[in-house]
Amino acid sequence: MDSLLLLIPIALCLGGFYLAAFLWSLRAGQYDDLEGAAARILFEDEPLETNTDERR
Repeated sequence: MDSLLLLIPIALCLGGFYLAAFLWSLRAGQYDDLEGAAARILFEDEPLETNTDERR
């Protein structure tokens, strides 16, 4: 019974922390574009520019 007096406040504090972190991520725009990353993998990247200087 004594352990519940310790575990319940700890659980409530952790739940509040994770709720605050989730709400912060919503406001920061982390979930705005859910389909973009999935579709982005289908397109080819533009080739990287190569260095044409020959300094050997």
